Amino acid sequence: MRIRVRRTGGFAGIERQAEVDTSGRPDAPEWHALAERALTAGGPTPPAGVPDGFSYTITVDGRTVHCADPGLTEEQRTLIRRVLKEGA
Repeated sequence: MRIRVRRTGGFAGIERQAEVDTSGRPDAPEWHALAERALTAGGPTPPAGVPDGFSYTITVDGRTVHCADPGLTEEQRTLIRRVLKEGA
C-alpha cells in the first residue's frame, strides 16, 4: 500500500509532501487500518479551511480524499503526522 500526504497552506504557504510504502513493513496492518479510517472521514473535494490553516490531500493506492485544519479527525491527524515524519 502506498500512502501519500500533501500539505498546503499555512502562514508561509510552503507545500510539503511525503509517501510511505507499507510493503514488507512489519507494522503494515496498523498502517492499513489507520489509512482506511482516515480515508473514510475525508471528502472528495477540498473543504473550506481557516485562514493560515493547512489543507491536506491523502492518497492511498490511487484513492484520494481531502481534509483541512481544524476539521481533521484523530485518525487523519495521526496518519498525516506519521507519513510526513517517516515518509520520503
